[in-house]
Amino acid sequence: MPVKNRFSEMLPELTAIRRDLHEHPEILFDTIRTAKVVEDKLREYGVDEIVTGIGRTGVVGVIKGKTNKSGKTIGLRADMDALPIHEQTGLPYASKTDGAMHACGHDGHTTMLLGAAKYLAETRNFDGTAIVIFQPAEEGGGGGREMCEDGMMDRWKIDEVYGMHNWPGIEAGTFGIRPGPFFAAADQFDIYVEGRGGHAAKPQETVDTTVIASHIVIALQTIASRNVDPVEQVVVSVTSFVTSSTAHNVIPQKVHLRGTVRTLSHEVRKQAEERLTAIAEGTAATFGGTADVQYHHGYPIMVNSDEQTEFAAEVAKGVSGDCATAPLVMGGEDFAYMLEERPGAYILVGNGPGASVHHPEYNFNDDVIPSGCSWYAEIVEQRLPVS
Repeated sequence: MPVKNRFSEMLPELTAIRRDLHEHPEILFDTIRTAKVVEDKLREYGVDEIVTGIGRTGVVGVIKGKTNKSGKTIGLRADMDALPIHEQTGLPYASKTDGAMHACGHDGHTTMLLGAAKYLAETRNFDGTAIVIFQPAEEGGGGGREMCEDGMMDRWKIDEVYGMHNWPGIEAGTFGIRPGPFFAAADQFDIYVEGRGGHAAKPQETVDTTVIASHIVIALQTIASRNVDPVEQVVVSVTSFVTSSTAHNVIPQKVHLRGTVRTLSHEVRKQAEERLTAIAEGTAATFGGTADVQYHHGYPIMVNSDEQTEFAAEVAKGVSGDCATAPLVMGGEDFAYMLEERPGAYILVGNGPGASVHHPEYNFNDDVIPSGCSWYAEIVEQRLPVS
């Protein structure tokens, strides 16, 4: 069960699709052109049913097997959106949209699932139904949540759902996965610090918000170093520090801090939120100011189901010869919403050496396409075997 020959034959066609998508990146839910490309290709491939507008701009395709004795349905998901990054690859097919770029490889994910859809519609060598899910707005918009809220899982009676992400630094075409918590919950916070502004020459007449906010930034690191059990995972990052004045001789009245909190357990997530609020408010009060903390829950922890992870790993071993234990990832992934509704698994496929995802010089490795297509297709054929 190595890489299917059919996908090697399809590689020039699929590469052309991938590079076209790369040239025309779309952000969040604005995946209008991308969704139309997907819809047109699914129609060309003879997919039985195509529904658009799920999760605003998502596309769902239904492929029926040659039999349906099992009555089971498997969902396969790929994300379609790009990032607000200015591309710096210099490639002949680089982004034609200034300030937008497929810097995470979603163009590759979409292409691999299209390839699998074409093969499954050609062969139909499975018993049951395959649902191909093309999702918008993974990069911060929660498109996966919106597709689920639109009733996708119940509408198509999906029993299990599987997803994939390319991973630079892993040998191209090889796989990695782990059961249980895999990608972190990714929360955001805003802290609005207020004191009493004034002249920089008279600090005694002020409540210096720059000093207060600086102490808050440092103190928040004690959540990881002194509050959370050292064997647990938590990352607190203050990523923006904006004062209400940019003058050299003014102590600002207000400071706005922004950042993220990333955790891999529900208990630590709750603890981190409580401590962040207490530290910010308490530190501000110590210096005579106030802190208004606004904490925003983002993507939940992405948890792979044990049985489906073991199955996905065995399929990956058949495709590439091996499947490594993947590391824990502190980034967020909104496939978590789909895994909250159905059992399933999310796997990493190696993209080979090169720039990391979210980097302006990143590029998806087209040589990986046959491996990814094969994994998607084998998930359906092996999970829904023809008796």
